[in-house]
Amino acid sequence: MAQSPTAAVLGEIGLPAPLSQLASRPWDAIIVGAGHNGLACAAYLARAGKRVLVLETRPRVGGACTLEEPFPGVRMSPCAYLAGLLHPLVVDELGLVDRGFHWTPAVNGLFVPFLDGTSIQLWDDDDACEDEIRRFAPRDVNGWKAMTGVIRRLREALRPAGDRDVWIGDAPSQEELDARLGSDEEARQVLFHWSMAEFVERYLDDERLQTAYLGQGVIGTNASPFDPGTASIRYHHSSGRLGGIPGMWGYVQGGMGMVSFYFCDAAREAGATVAAGVSVAEILPGEGVLLEGGERISAPVVISNADPVVTLRLLGKSASSDFRSKVEHLPIQGCTVKLNVLLRELPDFTSRPGRAQPHHYGQINAPLTHAEWKAGFAASRRGELPQRLWCEIYFQSVHDPSVVPAGQHTMSVFAQYVPHTFAAGSWDDHRERVRKLAFDSIGRFCSNVPAAVIEAQVMGPPDIEEKVGLTGGHIFQGECLPGNMWSHRLAARTSMPGVYLCGACTHPGGSVIAMNGRNAAMAVLKDMK
Repeated sequence: MAQSPTAAVLGEIGLPAPLSQLASRPWDAIIVGAGHNGLACAAYLARAGKRVLVLETRPRVGGACTLEEPFPGVRMSPCAYLAGLLHPLVVDELGLVDRGFHWTPAVNGLFVPFLDGTSIQLWDDDDACEDEIRRFAPRDVNGWKAMTGVIRRLREALRPAGDRDVWIGDAPSQEELDARLGSDEEARQVLFHWSMAEFVERYLDDERLQTAYLGQGVIGTNASPFDPGTASIRYHHSSGRLGGIPGMWGYVQGGMGMVSFYFCDAAREAGATVAAGVSVAEILPGEGVLLEGGERISAPVVISNADPVVTLRLLGKSASSDFRSKVEHLPIQGCTVKLNVLLRELPDFTSRPGRAQPHHYGQINAPLTHAEWKAGFAASRRGELPQRLWCEIYFQSVHDPSVVPAGQHTMSVFAQYVPHTFAAGSWDDHRERVRKLAFDSIGRFCSNVPAAVIEAQVMGPPDIEEKVGLTGGHIFQGECLPGNMWSHRLAARTSMPGVYLCGACTHPGGSVIAMNGRNAAMAVLKDMK
């Protein structure tokens, strides 16, 4: 298995040459931002023989999907934590497996404990999950089959294995989507209309089982599961085919940031130049970029991996009116808090006691009641903390002990809702309250949390914005609700000559996908011809 040169320095690759030398060279394309999409885009362009320069403001490449050491001897990705939507075509074409990419499918699915002492393990194996549903809520077996069937039909209609996947290339039109869906009215409602609450309540009667699924409709989304369109978030996150396994998610060996590091290796191996610690001050359409230090680097094509708000700022007066209007109306305020946690032992759940149990190998939700969901969302919109947080929890270390000192564990907590801006005080004022709230929200289902916590890094939306450059702390560079997806999402091509986008703001949307980067590269190569 190959060793990653980028991983060897945890993505801190520095400058490959003095800026004066980089500015003196002829470039075909400059990519602003070395997140995973920008690096994938660079790899495709360089493999096509183009002279590509990638410029990253931060000292470490990878953006929100990178690796760092938040605690001594512990490697974690600050934001991204699990792979599932990473496109198999990109994995294959850029040779990630030969570079060392390995992942462990989280076949143990989703574990949800409840305050009444019951719990459910929603296995990713259909037969095992059906057995669990039959034990937990026997009257919901047929409804659960029907509910999962809708998601399966959507995935087969829109994202079949092979080149008919609508994520490849330009976004499909509404007419194309309608043609794919045909007479499947349930699938159409999930994709465009239903709230997550409507979705689960249509098929399930047991309120605990409904509650177990509600969070899957609002992951990273500033909306309540009772808001229209949130069922589509469930579909989006269930539509992957990584490793040829429909809907599966899993843990990347070494941590999620290895994905970006492999893309960086692929890009540099193909001849691209990647420079970290270089800040772009201005994008000059058709001409190149101006650096904050005053250097001007010329290229007929500039591709922005930055989010659209940052891209608009870099374009300044050069921004077209249509681009400016779309970006200024883009919903891009985050509502999530990420906790990167070091544990002395795994959480011991009172409903299923023990450590290193089957549920620790999947993902775990600390659920909310219907009333808690509604009150929590309303509180965050007022700039206040809720009484409880919905928490999604992952343990990279149970699959991959290499990321942590022996005997300890990592815990990634992805929780919502929190305010981007508090009605009173700053995030620094409230950080310890948020930390306590998160551990209290988890601890009511455990016997040893927060006692098992050694250290914790707490990042609210402004911290995410500062750390990885995502405006509003929004992990998807803008909402992924139906009104902002498909042909409504930003395209790789812009109306400005020589300016393209390749980030999560473009089709097919947010998460660690890399098809955004590939789509942009294909658009550039087609236009260059």
